[in-house]
Amino acid sequence: MKYARVARLGLLSMILASGSVLAADAVIYNNDFPDGKVGSSSGSSNGVGTETADDFSLSNLTQIKSGSFTGLIPQGASVTSVGIEIYRVFPLDSTNPPSPLVVPTRTNSPSDDAFQERSVSFTTSLLSNNAGTANSIINNISPGLTGGEGGKNGQEVRFDFTVPNLTLPADHYFFVPQVELSNGTFLWLSAPKPAGGEFGSTAISPDLQAWVRNQNLDPNWLRIGTDIIGADAGAQQYNMAFRLVGETVVVPEPTPIAMLIAGLVAVAAWSQRKRAQAI
Repeated sequence: MKYARVARLGLLSMILASGSVLAADAVIYNNDFPDGKVGSSSGSSNGVGTETADDFSLSNLTQIKSGSFTGLIPQGASVTSVGIEIYRVFPLDSTNPPSPLVVPTRTNSPSDDAFQERSVSFTTSLLSNNAGTANSIINNISPGLTGGEGGKNGQEVRFDFTVPNLTLPADHYFFVPQVELSNGTFLWLSAPKPAGGEFGSTAISPDLQAWVRNQNLDPNWLRIGTDIIGADAGAQQYNMAFRLVGETVVVPEPTPIAMLIAGLVAVAAWSQRKRAQAI
């Protein structure tokens, strides 16, 4: 109705007049401290797209502006593109509930579909010309324990990125880097779990373990430690190495001017209604 529209306009005017502000840039989450335990493909491996996901949490509306993640690339490979994906926790953004026979569980997994996807600007820093992992997840991403695919070596590289227009409400999320190389496979490196225990990393609760899938498993996900490497191979729950920097979006209390504008619009709406009733 016309009067409801006027009232909504008054509320919007109050919000706009009160405005919102961004706090100074701050580290939102940081566990970009590779521990060498496992590397997991996140990009394209032998023509098959893969995604590795690890979680972070936001307690306020936040604009993510930049970040970093660390992994291995083969000697002689060059980076052709970098993107990031943000997933919420299943069953949000999910339309295909899996059969219990497909994967062991979807509890605390990433959702079926990405909540946000972005191409990013990036730079790379060579941390070591010859680094290795004790284990790896590359091709054998399907239900059933494999023990992993063994140790891998390569150049340890940190990717620093900036991302435009990525504002996220308070929620629990998964971060997924997507790295395309001229040849070979990018392996995202694991990091201490639980986060917060070493190097001043950021503690979160709950601190969910890392998940992985390829396009053959999509829309389902598997836990790197519990479902693929397996307890018999000395598995644990893994985190992955990444950091996020951004600004908390602060919506202040309405100012006296904003409240005055809202009040004037409300009075105008009431007056219009009274005139209409008198006709």
